[in-house]
Amino acid sequence: MSLTYLTTDELSERIKYNPRTIRTSLKDSVLFEGRHYIKPFGGRKTLYLWENIEEDMAKVSCESDFAIPMASGGMCNG
Repeated sequence: MSLTYLTTDELSERIKYNPRTIRTSLKDSVLFEGRHYIKPFGGRKTLYLWENIEEDMAKVSCESDFAIPMASGGMCNG
């Protein structure tokens, strides 16, 4: 499977969020290292994995409005 790697600015254009919001609010709360982004070669640059982000965005939008996303990837139905 071929993955599409995006910078923060490229991701912000696709999901219509400010790059700063992605870095400060979404990263490590809903976007997780290894699943949604990587830091290649142990560097500081972050590359986002578009296919995984797109898949998870579609999955969450189809689930109940009362569900709370959990860090493990599951949902808590309150």
